[in-house]
Amino acid sequence: MSGERVERRLAAILAADVAGYSRLMGEDEAGTLARLRALRRERIDPAVAEHKGRIVKTTGDGLLIEFPSVVEAVACAIAVQRGMSEWSAGVPPALRIEFRVGINLGDIIVDDGDIHGDGVNIAARLEGLAEPGGICVSGLVHDQVRGRLDCAFDDLGEQNLKNIARAVRVYRVAAASPDPNPPPQAGEGVRRASGGRVGAEPALPLPDKPSIAVLPFQNMSGDPEQDYFVDGMVEEIITALSRIRWLFVIARNSSFTYKGQAIDVKRVGGELGVRYVLEGSVRKAGDRVRITGQLIDTETGAHLWADRFDGSLEDVFDLQDKVASSVAGVIEPALQAAEAGRSSRRPTTDMTAYDLYLRANAMFLASSRLLPQALELVEQAVARDPSFAPALAWAAFCCGRIFVDEGGKREPDRLKGIAFARRALELANDDPNTLATVAHSFGYLGEDIDAAMALVDRALAMNPSYARGWNISGALRLWAGQPEKAIEYCETALRLSPRARIGALLAIIGTGYFLLGRFEDALARLRLAVQEDSAHQGALRVLAACYAHMGRLNEARETMARLRNLTTTIIAGDSYLRNAEQRELFLSGLRLAMGEERRR
Repeated sequence: MSGERVERRLAAILAADVAGYSRLMGEDEAGTLARLRALRRERIDPAVAEHKGRIVKTTGDGLLIEFPSVVEAVACAIAVQRGMSEWSAGVPPALRIEFRVGINLGDIIVDDGDIHGDGVNIAARLEGLAEPGGICVSGLVHDQVRGRLDCAFDDLGEQNLKNIARAVRVYRVAAASPDPNPPPQAGEGVRRASGGRVGAEPALPLPDKPSIAVLPFQNMSGDPEQDYFVDGMVEEIITALSRIRWLFVIARNSSFTYKGQAIDVKRVGGELGVRYVLEGSVRKAGDRVRITGQLIDTETGAHLWADRFDGSLEDVFDLQDKVASSVAGVIEPALQAAEAGRSSRRPTTDMTAYDLYLRANAMFLASSRLLPQALELVEQAVARDPSFAPALAWAAFCCGRIFVDEGGKREPDRLKGIAFARRALELANDDPNTLATVAHSFGYLGEDIDAAMALVDRALAMNPSYARGWNISGALRLWAGQPEKAIEYCETALRLSPRARIGALLAIIGTGYFLLGRFEDALARLRLAVQEDSAHQGALRVLAACYAHMGRLNEARETMARLRNLTTTIIAGDSYLRNAEQRELFLSGLRLAMGEERRR
């Protein structure tokens, strides 16, 4: 390989071997080999192909398989292991073939079809820890698969693996369903951002207070273009419920993974870790709106409440408040319905401004590429209603992101963003969403980071279930030079929103590990972040710097080339990184990635 360019890539690696292979061969050599060939032909090879894997090599008793997705790797392993008992029916126990499987997610070196590196070595060591018929995975695999497959995990703790420099956290997979590919019903299968179907999530423990998930309402208007309006209305109901401090509310990004699917509320309750589910529909015809809702106990399946609310578009916020307060009253009879009403504030009376805001929000959630267009829409909303605080806050955020992505040199953008943010703050009252978005904006715009953190802390004090608030708090802690807290807070956001798109969170967590000098841990998370959002310029910059500090300059320069396809600004504004030493670590990595010498 010397003198040639080394090919590296991130991959899920599955290593498997036959438990007791020498004994089996001693008992019946010809029969064992025949059963292994039949097993490959009938079970293993079809499962690997179905899950898009590639068999790298085989040994007498083992297999090494590469997968492009860690979810597919674990799903394949579960499918094979679950099918083994059926396949071995009628075979004497002493002659049964049982596999031990280890799975890791890591960087690999590709050489003439073979793969090498610590990512492979760790998978092989994990295989050695697995019991016959069992599966062991690394902590990084667990973090990516948790909540996306029909299996539970037993935490085996940190393990010192042979010839691996650092301890590896290990989990044992415990399958929870006899069918690795259950029907695509909500609670039995969700769709990843990439579009592939995966299985159900293991049951999460219920919080120590009443908990609820608001599932996507059905759009009964007959116009798919109105989906954004229905989704926005559900988000407002989630926000209203989230302000009730004794209520644990699952974030929108997780509950919306069930959109368009038949609902099995008992399974949804287990997957999201909630006692109650709210579902319903919205019908919009002309200037009239009808909202229907029903509240279901996920443990018993009992319908606790159902109602219908009719009104005009001008009354839409009152309708949302009625739904929220009615649900809260059923969950906690002691609650005064006025609490939800007091907590909910009408953001605007201009329905066109509200419509523009919803469109901008949906656009931003879709891709970072659409940030300029989202800014145009919220600016139009603010022009129609200058006191529309959530739209002002989003306008400030968009200005902040654009300011950083464009190199931090366009002072008019920064000043415009600060003006939007200060105006939003004046109008925010106690709205956690507006407070958190303003805090995020101040962070990007180079304002006082302590003041920004105090703002988001205020939002979380009012709504401890606010997953996006924990996400923003993590980002601000990262920029303030507190990467350990950043990682902790983003993991809290993942618990509150276990089915959310995780690219943005992984970008923060990966950057946290980068700033801690844990480049291997950072690398895997940053690569997954840019896989989910290929236009995330911040993640690409940190990924390039990470590669450079690892001495992998070819990959660093390839990452910079991807960045150049998005922007002409390579070294973005760095004022959001307040810690000088950490800022220099980032910038020196970027300079190395660009081919410049390390500063002395």
